[in-house]
Amino acid sequence: MSFIVRKLARTADGREIVRSKSYNRPQLTVGRGTDSDIHLPDLAVTLHHAMIRLVGNGQVEISATAGLPVVVDGNQTEHVTVNAIGGADVRIGSHDIRVSAGDGDEAGQVILTVERVGAISNSSEAKEEVKVFSLASVIPGKRPLAWTFVIAVLAIFLAWPLVASFQRSDPDPGAARPKSFHADQMWSSGALSQVHKGLENDCRACHVNGGSSVKDEACATCHTAVHDHADPARLQVAMGKGGIETRFKRTVNGLFNRPPGRCVECHTEHEGATAMPATDERFCTNCHKDMKGRLTDTKLADAADFGDDHPQFMPTLRMVSAAGVPSAARVSLDGKPTENNGLKFPHDVHLSATNGIAQMAKMLGKGEGYGQPLQCANCHRRDATGSSFVAVDMEADCQACHSLDFDAVGGTIRTLRHGDPAQVVADIRAFYSSGGQYRAAATQGMERRRPGAFTNRAVAVDYAQGQVGRGGTADSAIRAVFSPGGACFDCHVVKPTGNARVPFAVAPVALTKRYMMKGWFDHAAHDTERCESCHAVKTSKLSSDVNLPKIARCQDCHGGQDAHKQVPSSCAMCHDYHRNDFAPLMVRSGKVRGKAAQRLDDKSNERAAGSDDPS
Repeated sequence: MSFIVRKLARTADGREIVRSKSYNRPQLTVGRGTDSDIHLPDLAVTLHHAMIRLVGNGQVEISATAGLPVVVDGNQTEHVTVNAIGGADVRIGSHDIRVSAGDGDEAGQVILTVERVGAISNSSEAKEEVKVFSLASVIPGKRPLAWTFVIAVLAIFLAWPLVASFQRSDPDPGAARPKSFHADQMWSSGALSQVHKGLENDCRACHVNGGSSVKDEACATCHTAVHDHADPARLQVAMGKGGIETRFKRTVNGLFNRPPGRCVECHTEHEGATAMPATDERFCTNCHKDMKGRLTDTKLADAADFGDDHPQFMPTLRMVSAAGVPSAARVSLDGKPTENNGLKFPHDVHLSATNGIAQMAKMLGKGEGYGQPLQCANCHRRDATGSSFVAVDMEADCQACHSLDFDAVGGTIRTLRHGDPAQVVADIRAFYSSGGQYRAAATQGMERRRPGAFTNRAVAVDYAQGQVGRGGTADSAIRAVFSPGGACFDCHVVKPTGNARVPFAVAPVALTKRYMMKGWFDHAAHDTERCESCHAVKTSKLSSDVNLPKIARCQDCHGGQDAHKQVPSSCAMCHDYHRNDFAPLMVRSGKVRGKAAQRLDDKSNERAAGSDDPS
């Protein structure tokens, strides 16, 4: 057998409400405690007042467990057994519990019907149950409390900060306030970043007008060197119209003079005293992943992820037209482009480990900075930032092997003026007009040679036009310098001018210092790599070769922002949003080097282990 407990309640109009619950166990507890099976909320009832137990054959045992009697069929008792078939009425406090036997689908079960039949026990019987256990009599009502809290919040968090923001103790409104608590600091959502830490006590540096959002003019007061990423109107087209939610937000912002594209939409502050985080890749790809569909006239290719969806590199190369007019153009590396820099320089010859140049470098020794075949670092030196390289210079990088010496006067060596053909011609003419053609070894420096001591023998070199040396002429010497085998010809593009005074001209040399004008590459982050692992210079025979690695080479080590096996590389690693003249934030802060160094080193070791070429 089991119990069914039915609790009866009546509405104000006398309608009866019944709530039933079954208990499949032989005994139930009765009391004021909330853990009782039959809960009677009455102060006249103890926490655990009585117990009702099934004893078999329809018999129900009722016993008081707290020492207080219960009323069964009008008789007070602490222990009684009743027959469920005959029924019984149990009174505990203000509640009546009727015991009966179930029939039909409920046959074999004992029904306990619980109903409050009198006023609950307390000092006043007129009090309702809900009021006895309520705090309504000792606290104000809900409405007064609500208004009190509303007024308090407005006074403390709105009126007080407003008054504090306008009543500055310093007579100069642009000066920082004394370091102490100010009520308007309660409006701050957090500490400023490390970059803006110096403005923590000067809210008006950014919040110029109280109650209004930060405007771009406030940012531009300090950030004077930045520029728009693109024309604002085109930026709006590139971002697209967006969904209903986006359009609704833009409409509301427009009503409050908050135009789209403001600085604070991207550069959020009060996020904590940390470094300004690098921009998430999705901020860029929102426009660039399918921008051609919105900006049909753009020259930029779509890009969504460096590892999976990024266009081929397009370096800016120097071009020269047939008329000799130089220009710059961005060209994809897929087309194997060449550039015209005005220089003749075969990398393969200079980087050979066995030819005459290598042997010359060994002979020069470590005292001259060599002692071994030429390496990239002999000509390419890091700049002050460590990320890029200083421009190659003739005097510093080439003249050790390509001498321009042509005369010695009293122990002082005279050299031809590099980069000035007119001066070279003038120096040679002056040398011959002063009788220099009769001095020993006068023209030895006019041919390309290793620098060193002058010989004491007379030189008689047969050039294409006349004899140079003893008995030679200035014109033949000039032709020799600007002809094959001469000091100028083998490195520079030389053209005759038809001008007798300056018969030859040298095409200007313009070496590209930076190829990726819209991106940035940090060499310092790749110190574990060999130059030739990315730049195929050992097989480059012409200075017009563009020895830049294609994107596939970079993707060997670098993946997208969420890459796991490769170096995670977001847009902000190579691109800066506002400026193109210096490295992005991740490079300037050194985060690229710290994050990527180990993975780059691991990749380098993997390639070395799988390569048969120790070089």
